[in-house]
Amino acid sequence: MPPLVGSVRAGFPSPAEDLGAQPIDLTRELISHPQATFLLRARGTSMVEAGIFDNDILVVDRAIPPRHGQIVVAVLEGEFTVKTLIRRGASVRLQAANPAFADIVPAPGQSLEIWGVVTAAIRQFAV
Repeated sequence: MPPLVGSVRAGFPSPAEDLGAQPIDLTRELISHPQATFLLRARGTSMVEAGIFDNDILVVDRAIPPRHGQIVVAVLEGEFTVKTLIRRGASVRLQAANPAFADIVPAPGQSLEIWGVVTAAIRQFAV
């Protein structure tokens, strides 16, 4: 693992900051439940307003109980999707974070499984 050399401001630089190198373990930083955590690549633009972009790598934890308002990976009729979980009483819908995409409201009898909770998105920039 490369060392963590400090923090960087996105505003004005501070030359007084100490840049002492410290090792960082990305697994320890990003994964709470290693046996229940998976990485999935995001495809599409339905979650851009939540900060998830096409080609991002999602850290998905299956050990976290899904709650209202969390971003989840769901399986609807055998197809994976990433959306915000909206629960109102017994009703469930999967909300997109892009107004160009409709929310998903499972029809009666349609199979829906909340597969895991998204805990991080990793984005690579072109070099």
